[in-house]
Amino acid sequence: MSSLSSRLHKAVSSGRQLRWRPESREQVLARLLVKRADAQQAGLDELEAALRRQIMWSLPMRRGEDDAKD
Repeated sequence: MSSLSSRLHKAVSSGRQLRWRPESREQVLARLLVKRADAQQAGLDELEAALRRQIMWSLPMRRGEDDAKD
């Protein structure tokens, strides 16, 4: 296992052990972005794609101006 993928594995494992609970949606998104960047650097294409899908899901949705008036 390469050094970076080993570090990623350790970070994910320790995160599971710590039972981290996010205080906001922004914290979740920030963590996902960091994990995606680590996966990209490690060349873990499938993991990166999965993280991209999670990032898209976690993005806040805002209503357009027409919807906000209702």
